[in-house]
Amino acid sequence: MTQSGARPKELLVKFFGHSEFRGGQQPVIDALLSGHSAAAVFPTGGGKSLCYQLPALAFDGLTLVVSPLIALMKDQIDALTKRGIKASRLDSSLSLDEYRQVMDDIRSGSLQLLYVAPERFNNERFRTSLEDIEISLFAVDEAHCISEWGHNFRPDYLKLVEFARACNARRLLALTATATTKVLQDICTQFGIKPEHAINTGFYRANLNLRASAVTASERDDVLVQHLQSQPSLPAIVYVTLQKTAEQVAALLKSQGFQARHYHAGLKPAERTAIQDWFIESDDCIVVATIAFGMGIDKSNIRSVYHYNLPKSLENYSQEIGRAGRDGESAQCHLLACSDDLNPLENFIYGDTPTREAVGIFVDEIFRQSDDFDISLYDLSNRSDIRPLVLRTLLTRLELQGYLRGGTPFYANYQFKPLQSSQQILERFDGERREFIGNMFRQAVKGRLWYQIDLEQAAIALNAPRERMIRALDYLAELTLLEVKVAGVRNRYKILKRPDRLSDLATELSDDNSRREESEIQRLRETLDWITLDACQTSALAGRFGQALASNCGHCSWCETGAAIALADRLPGELKPALWQQVTDLRAEHATVLTSPVEVARVLCGLSSPKLTKAKLQRNALFGRCESVGYEVVLKGVQKELSW
Repeated sequence: MTQSGARPKELLVKFFGHSEFRGGQQPVIDALLSGHSAAAVFPTGGGKSLCYQLPALAFDGLTLVVSPLIALMKDQIDALTKRGIKASRLDSSLSLDEYRQVMDDIRSGSLQLLYVAPERFNNERFRTSLEDIEISLFAVDEAHCISEWGHNFRPDYLKLVEFARACNARRLLALTATATTKVLQDICTQFGIKPEHAINTGFYRANLNLRASAVTASERDDVLVQHLQSQPSLPAIVYVTLQKTAEQVAALLKSQGFQARHYHAGLKPAERTAIQDWFIESDDCIVVATIAFGMGIDKSNIRSVYHYNLPKSLENYSQEIGRAGRDGESAQCHLLACSDDLNPLENFIYGDTPTREAVGIFVDEIFRQSDDFDISLYDLSNRSDIRPLVLRTLLTRLELQGYLRGGTPFYANYQFKPLQSSQQILERFDGERREFIGNMFRQAVKGRLWYQIDLEQAAIALNAPRERMIRALDYLAELTLLEVKVAGVRNRYKILKRPDRLSDLATELSDDNSRREESEIQRLRETLDWITLDACQTSALAGRFGQALASNCGHCSWCETGAAIALADRLPGELKPALWQQVTDLRAEHATVLTSPVEVARVLCGLSSPKLTKAKLQRNALFGRCESVGYEVVLKGVQKELSW
């Protein structure tokens, strides 16, 4: 439902201080206010967030914003709060009191916008809490992740439409900065968005000057420093592939007198937050970062974005350069192109692909279960040696092919600690409610400080729904009568049909993985093709995202020089003979772990897997020794030298 009264432009002026909408915003907002679902494909900095923030003020119910970016959540909530708009987030960083306050605001109807990550919908407590809440708008940021044709497919996203329908969301909004025509069609199909309500404003931004230079690995540091010294356009982001490269390049820039820091996912959360805050506040800073940095950072005056390493795809490149010049002023986007970067990028792709044997273990494990079962994905990942994200993708494929139907994940372990005596707690209630809570308490087993309750067994003993006990525990926690802890997520599934031959299904899934692998390798090749293109590079990039420019841009590398960039062939890398004795010794020491050439090649290329992590092989001196050599070259070397 929508509130009567203020019109969109009045809300725009009153709460956001703008007199006019930016390109594409009004048709998206009009569609939503008319009761339709919509899609917004705007370039980074193009004003996507207003497309759900403003309608939220016109709706009676809650606007639920799904975003993978905690930094974006925090920045937007701070800005909305200053404007007098009631917005909050739910994530793992909240204290117990903060969590209770958010839930109170949701139930009271005072909250206008709630930000959550996609994974939040795997939390049964959260899903239960939405059952009686009116969701006027269900907005999904980074919506390209829903498409298997996209560059950053995430299986959690495929479930979002299902979740939106389960909580009776009145309309959906899909938002992204990077969607090819094929990806946008996929988004609209899955979200039920009519073509006329999918608004694509195009990729091109005239203030971004795209440059690329061919460099060798040995000269890249000097080229970067020279560019920063001759064209000190700061603040700047320098993107790299590896965490250790971020640290090395930041140290180099510091030694040259720049205010530089490194940022990557290996840092502690407090360190990452401190670096983000420093970057936002400074006007002469450089952050050297992996792709973990920049998403959701609200900083409009970034003057330069450098790619020290090749981006993994043109979609990633477009998203990363989109963080520059969001104030509309001129900004430099410079790519230092070195073909040697292909080895580590390809290795990451190969490292994500499970072996045929691993997929066979996965399939056997799933179809060994009874028709209704629950399972720990963490344990299954370790047993099959398949990375968690890849494992979830395989399970999603089984659902899409009609083999499985996923249920609501649940916590296997519930614990509570009374903050008052049982008698004092029960005195707060009367009649059947008091009897129910007392019976529930009697199902719990007391430890030193905490009581543990098996909700499955308790539900049977009390002949009561599990969800009622969860609501009761949460309610008692909100009244500060209990403190509740949960752990041990298990995923529910129902087997709808069983394959005729498990081996055939395993082969089919493995073939899908191989096609996915080849698709990611192809994205890398397309990036190289674009860098070496003998035509306007900006026009070609815009065309990839469905926008045809009327003329060449006039300010990319090709437009300025009239010549295509030529890259040197990548070095094949060297596997020294002395390496093989060390590898033989390693294999003998870890014979139960290194059972195939694949595991050995992964160690040498620095590619982790659940099995290698459990064996702590990442700490071994040989881990990553050959990361500059192509994975396939290393694998063939292992097979030959170790007579596998």
